[in-house]
Amino acid sequence: MNARSLSMDRFRVNRSMVLALIFIIQIAVTSLLVPGYFDIRGLLDATRSFSEAGLIALGMTLVIITGGIDLSVGALLALVSVTIGFSYQAGLPLWAASMAGVGVGTLGGLFNGAFITYFRLHPLVVTLGTFALFRGIAYAVSDANAVSGFPDWFSLFGQTTLGWFPLQFLFLCLFVVIFWVVLSRCAFGRYVYAVGHNEVAARFAGISTNSVLLAVYTLNGFLVGLAGLIYTSRIASARGNAGLGLELTVIAMVVLGGTKITGGSGTIVGTMMGILILSYLQDGLTFAGVRADWGLIFIGVFLILGVFVNQVFRERSR
Repeated sequence: MNARSLSMDRFRVNRSMVLALIFIIQIAVTSLLVPGYFDIRGLLDATRSFSEAGLIALGMTLVIITGGIDLSVGALLALVSVTIGFSYQAGLPLWAASMAGVGVGTLGGLFNGAFITYFRLHPLVVTLGTFALFRGIAYAVSDANAVSGFPDWFSLFGQTTLGWFPLQFLFLCLFVVIFWVVLSRCAFGRYVYAVGHNEVAARFAGISTNSVLLAVYTLNGFLVGLAGLIYTSRIASARGNAGLGLELTVIAMVVLGGTKITGGSGTIVGTMMGILILSYLQDGLTFAGVRADWGLIFIGVFLILGVFVNQVFRERSR
């Protein structure tokens, strides 16, 4: 292992420790300001509200590491939810409607990836277009209406608790482990980093960069599909306005966790810390009675702060 690799390893460890310390301080301060906030059962129950965003943040981590971006995730989640609800209302068995919803999410990611890879279009332009496309279809299909009245078993995905642990949080933890293994222990993970670091060099090294990018965006769409299924189950309703502003929250989680916005570096552990910090910040503000629009301000501040801190860390690691 060369000196640069050792330096990068130290950087990752130190950053993870800093993020963990920030999270601990954040919980401690919130507990002092909001009496009774520090309750294990309550903190675990709060994971219900951010597990969907957390799942999508895992896929977004891979997307950003490759040097891309996906602005369509919130709109695609709405389309997934509408697909589940309105296909069930049309007479499709709910299990089949649920599979159709996850399939729509996967196809949406594949659609993004195909235009980015085979037509060589910039991810920002493609996903900005599909942001409007997916949201427009969701609104057109739902006609501003909502579907509810699902069978009791459908609540399994978004309302079930195993002991003190919400089931969707256990799903998130499972996918965190899977993605950590993929990025840090598998050849595909090395290909993802290589594409983000230098796509041309990766292509000359024999890596099928188109296949890697297509797989990354398709996987991201699949996670949006799962998140859309959990979201619809959690609120027991399907509507076209689901996921509004979700893309900003997800990107902020990933960037705050240390993923370089221009690609080439990032970790799943860092993303998980970004998920926890930003989610419990929003949760604490809600408990403190702070208006929701202030929460949006804090997301913007943390997004800018994350980019700034990442740059400082990288300059110090050189």
